[in-house]
Amino acid sequence: MKILILGATGFIGSAILQRLAAEGHRITGLGRDPDKARLKWPAAEWIKADLAQLSAAAWRPLIEDQDVVVNCAGALQDSLSDDLGATQEKAMLSLYEAARALGGRHIVQISARTDGAAADLPFLATKRRADEALAASGLPFVILRPALVIGRNAHGGTALLRSLASLPGLLPLIHAQSPVETVSLDDVAAAVSLSVDGTIPAGSDLDLAADRTLTLSDLVKLHRTWLGLPAAAVIASPAALAKPVTWAADIAGRLGWRSPLRSTAVTIMSEGVRSLRPKPAGLVLADAAETLAAHPSGVQDLWFARLYLLKPAIILTLSLFWLLSGLIPLLDLSAAAARFPPIVPGSFAVAMTVATCLLDILLGSAVLVRPHARKAMLGMILTSLAYLAGGTILAPQLWLDPLGVLVKVLPSIALTLVSLAILDER
Repeated sequence: MKILILGATGFIGSAILQRLAAEGHRITGLGRDPDKARLKWPAAEWIKADLAQLSAAAWRPLIEDQDVVVNCAGALQDSLSDDLGATQEKAMLSLYEAARALGGRHIVQISARTDGAAADLPFLATKRRADEALAASGLPFVILRPALVIGRNAHGGTALLRSLASLPGLLPLIHAQSPVETVSLDDVAAAVSLSVDGTIPAGSDLDLAADRTLTLSDLVKLHRTWLGLPAAAVIASPAALAKPVTWAADIAGRLGWRSPLRSTAVTIMSEGVRSLRPKPAGLVLADAAETLAAHPSGVQDLWFARLYLLKPAIILTLSLFWLLSGLIPLLDLSAAAARFPPIVPGSFAVAMTVATCLLDILLGSAVLVRPHARKAMLGMILTSLAYLAGGTILAPQLWLDPLGVLVKVLPSIALTLVSLAILDER
């Protein structure tokens, strides 16, 4: 079959892509960066498109040659990079309209449990309206609602689980006793395959969750064992402590950083992840322990777990370093300009001081905005090298300065290189 996958570069979408391609289907992926996707998943054809911009007319040429559309696209909250209303609802309604105009296309939709404590939040409200519209569209469809997805790799909530599990000594958890059902990523891909070939009949609306239910505390301990770390005590923390964390994570989301600690995720976890609908008949779903046991961890998993929560601290430290290095000299401009050697005219020294301060502030601000972060980091490295070269030529004695004026630039470059190395999200 010819199958179009939306969100094909994501955690779930990429696993479905590989499963369906291995079964001999002709796969087309839709994404914002097809050139990068093509390098990683060459088995698929790739189309560049932004879901938020697709009208029914724009959908028609994308799906007219497809037999099935698998929708794995989604986002947790509105952010600089994501518009939930446009991508999870408006784009889907336009897709259904285009599919009907072409005589129908089979739609397999990856959704979520859309009721409960977070039901009115945009993440679930937009999914719910899209699901309801699909069910009423007259199109052949299957809706699959995975619980917390566990796989060999990790993204979002599962990445956070691994990171929390790697904390030294104690494990502070909010909502530690919330019940959490899980499902293997491989089983999600298998369910999509069964939906595509008709084994799961059209019109089905199913939950995907293993029979065994764990608490959040159990899951973190399970991941800690998987990482090969000694047992640690879980400290149940009051829910009020989540407020400053989710507030900071929501701000980061507005700047384009997709943190799993945003308020939507914490609200969902406050009541846990439980299934309510029927599960696929004849499909045995592996639980979290079985899934992890099938994929033993390596040292790279421990590195990832430890760096995951350090990543925002690293980015913030880098930003503050450059912001302060630009702001502090402006408090006493004449003293800062006096750092230039006597051969540099005073007016030029002042102008250069102001220019470099503004450049530092610009780089320190830009690195906080996700779409600009990589360019800002590259700019930081080039600027640092320029400072080192200029300082070495004009005032080589600064290498021996007791305050380490030039020496301190070297760890700054190293921190920037670390930031670049861990910047990618998927």
